[in-house]
Amino acid sequence: MPEASISLILGYLWQLIKAWWWLPLPFILRKPAVYFWLFWRMEGFLKKQKMILLEIKLPEESLKPIRAMETVFAGLWQGFYDPPIFWEKWWDGKVIMGLFLETVSIGGEIHFYIRCPDYRRDTLEACIYSQYPEAEITLAQDYTRNVPQDMPNTDWDLWATDYRLFRPDPYPIKTYTQFETEAEKEEEKRVDPVAMLLEWLAKVRPGEQFWIQIQATPISESYAEPFWKEGEALKEKLSKRPEKPKPKPILQEAAEILITGKPPEEKAPEKFELIAPELRLTPGEKEVVAGVERKISKPPYLTSIRWIWLGKRGVWFKGNLRLGLAFLGHYVTENMNAPFPLGKTITKVYSRPPISILDTRRLYLRKRKIFRLYRERFRPLFPLIGNRRTGTFILNIEELASIYHFPSRAVAPAPGVPRVEARKEEAPPGLPTE
Repeated sequence: MPEASISLILGYLWQLIKAWWWLPLPFILRKPAVYFWLFWRMEGFLKKQKMILLEIKLPEESLKPIRAMETVFAGLWQGFYDPPIFWEKWWDGKVIMGLFLETVSIGGEIHFYIRCPDYRRDTLEACIYSQYPEAEITLAQDYTRNVPQDMPNTDWDLWATDYRLFRPDPYPIKTYTQFETEAEKEEEKRVDPVAMLLEWLAKVRPGEQFWIQIQATPISESYAEPFWKEGEALKEKLSKRPEKPKPKPILQEAAEILITGKPPEEKAPEKFELIAPELRLTPGEKEVVAGVERKISKPPYLTSIRWIWLGKRGVWFKGNLRLGLAFLGHYVTENMNAPFPLGKTITKVYSRPPISILDTRRLYLRKRKIFRLYRERFRPLFPLIGNRRTGTFILNIEELASIYHFPSRAVAPAPGVPRVEARKEEAPPGLPTE
């Protein structure tokens, strides 16, 4: 081809690019534009919300099983579930507001906190009092503001981590139904992992603090439907049921007949099996199928879990962090699911030379970040969200109640837990109200 023709073609090509370069931009920038628009609107919505911190003081004696807390979370799921309509989502930036379940030890004094929007306080109190009528709920100051905000520094240090699930969300973690708590009639004989946690929190020394934070939000349909579908598909797969072939669209079948000229193939008769696939499962496989089926049958929460172990450098002992790891280890099931530290946020950095010269700085920044995310109540790897690799996963009300509930003194006799000594009684009938 002559050089003149090549230059002519390149000239036409350049003119075309110069005139129509902007045409693919809407398709390329659509997703980032939508993301930043929603982020901007949600930021404005969240700034308008007034969040309050409520402290729950446990009753002196409560014979309520852990199942009572599951009932509380079932009520809170309905009370907090308020999905936005189209206009509220895209213009007002409305999102479903969840709650923050926090267990804290400050120098050995243990507190149970729940953080929620102020307009949900009545709902929260009604759900808790319905199962724990002798508990006491009061407004509290934010304890995260009582420590240096520039941590870590020369006087204070910390160790922290977020958690993720080891396997997909439909696999359940170990719950209270497997701790034999419901089978024991005598309160003293019940097994409760939270009792071990409270015993350790009571031994936290002055100058040290331990914070556990669980973020739980009733999930919208955009999260719930994929979760349920994934669970159903997983249940069918684990049950070893043969997959049903998807029917072809009518237009596709007509096109194949016109192109190939062959009539549609007749479906082969289904093979008759004397023993159903479900009956060929081993006891362990049956347990997994039952666990998956049980998890997807109860209301789900979008959840994240983190904890921080902090204190003054002269008192703080880093080795005690193993006790925090041991608590969530109670909820591990080898054949199903397990909470596992999220490697992207854990305050431990290791790399090979020459990158290792930056390890000290990277560790410092990671500690600062996770402390800020805890204090501001942001999810791990914010603003990323939506799957277990980002530290966000789905737990149902049974799993959530197993991790966060209010044990009685008989089960958890830790001395650092403040309890309500006086018993509440109803007002006498005929008492004047004016």
